[in-house]
Amino acid sequence: DEVSAHYDPMIAKLVVWGEDRPAALKKLRYCLRQYNIVGLNTNIDFLLSLSGHPEFEAGNVSTSFIPQHYADLFPAPRAPSGATICQAALGLVLQERKHTQEFIQTTTDPFSPFGSSSGWRNNIEFNRNLSLQLGDKKVCVVITYNSDGSYRMQVGEEVYQVSGEVEVEGGASFLHCSVNGVKSRPKLVILDNTVHLFSMEGSYQVSVPVPKHLAGVSSSAAQGGAVAPMTGTIEKVLVKAGDQVAAGDPLMVMIAMKMEHTIRAPKSGVIKKVFFSEGAQANRHAALVELEEEEEEGEGGSQ
Repeated sequence: DEVSAHYDPMIAKLVVWGEDRPAALKKLRYCLRQYNIVGLNTNIDFLLSLSGHPEFEAGNVSTSFIPQHYADLFPAPRAPSGATICQAALGLVLQERKHTQEFIQTTTDPFSPFGSSSGWRNNIEFNRNLSLQLGDKKVCVVITYNSDGSYRMQVGEEVYQVSGEVEVEGGASFLHCSVNGVKSRPKLVILDNTVHLFSMEGSYQVSVPVPKHLAGVSSSAAQGGAVAPMTGTIEKVLVKAGDQVAAGDPLMVMIAMKMEHTIRAPKSGVIKKVFFSEGAQANRHAALVELEEEEEEGEGGSQ
């Protein structure tokens, strides 16, 4: 969403106190790390760079401070390390396992091949390739499922031993993991096929590319409404008949291929009908939401 010029763009205010300037700035940076926001752009990274700049810490500040130190305050994005990429891959694998466990609770077929995510194979190791998007660069992670529930992940030429679980605390999800024996506990958010990792060392975003067979079927490209990009289960219904929506607004969240997909409005309008309720199964290309047809303006006028 965009906060227009007609509104104050400040969505939060942070005030800290310390015995002196260094103590206050240290506390400020710590508190800024506690802001874990996804879905919209913020200036948190800029504030972290600003509050950690040596000249700012020394109090050598003027109205020309930002242009003078622009390169330091707006550095190029850091590429995530191999360990961070493994954390993102682990988060996706554990999400798949969670969805599989939820499927087991609802299916009547105890032998369904979709009811297992352990990677078990008879006499062989199970390997899979997971493609991830880092900005404009794609990275392939080769994942081997170990018999003890851990994973061996290869990123480029580097090999990592990875294990972990997702822990929920205070409504937030934390990835309690070990990568080559180094333990960490970043906060984990998976939204619209993007993995967000937050820790005191920084934040990273790693995305899952849209499969080629879905590239031509947008989740919001139905004529007059929105369609299911593939067969899946409706997890959340966010609108009802009569609601006014803008182009790009989320309409539904569905689970398909063990991933969450947000179905968005293809255009602005009024919701005419919602065809599925939460928990329902929708087939590929099924109409999910219908929008009111726009009335065409008549040409000419009364004499």
